[in-house]
Amino acid sequence: MKTNWKGTSVPRIPLPSPETMNGLQHEVYQEILAGPRDRLVGVLNAALHSPELARHWQELGAFLRFSTSVPPRLKELAILVTSRRWNSQVEWHVHAACARVAGLPESAIEAIRQARAPEFESPADAAVYDYARELQGTGRVPLAVYQAVLDLLGTTGIVELTAIIGYYTLVAMTLNAHEIPMPDGARPPLARVGSHDGECVELTELPTARRVGPAGAASVHDSKCAVMGS
Repeated sequence: MKTNWKGTSVPRIPLPSPETMNGLQHEVYQEILAGPRDRLVGVLNAALHSPELARHWQELGAFLRFSTSVPPRLKELAILVTSRRWNSQVEWHVHAACARVAGLPESAIEAIRQARAPEFESPADAAVYDYARELQGTGRVPLAVYQAVLDLLGTTGIVELTAIIGYYTLVAMTLNAHEIPMPDGARPPLARVGSHDGECVELTELPTARRVGPAGAASVHDSKCAVMGS
């Protein structure tokens, strides 16, 4: 599968604005603004073409992004793996910023961006990275990888983490399919990994993490990082 790498500024579908919304679209738009998001951009802008879809989407997304038991740092790490797997420029742009706020090391963020093996001092970071990369690469998770995350997050946490990875896959595919443009004129952040006829070749698998340094729990910060509307 190939993905357009041109960072187009014009989406394939029109994106509703408050001036063009019908009654139900505007009602859902107001519900979105009344929640934890500050503004409407990106994926929910596209979803508003089906207002009831957008309503349920924003409720699920708000819960997975802001209200699960998964610590923000680990959640954002899983989202970055998802963004990189599907080469979702907008999703990466949004959540790399959130990952920095949540305390994920810049070296790990940059390694994932370049599709290199990240080095983690935190066993929790390494466990979640491996879980997300296995699930994205094969659709399954080996028992040892699964058990490490189960021990870390418990039953509720591992169920929520899996849902986060699935939800942000939906977000990435929606952004990519409709070629939703980068917000505020930002440049596409993801490096090209192999190319054919000027287009990026999708990654099928990210490299395994390297575990370095002393063992310890992940350092996390309680930050909503309500930057965008995914």
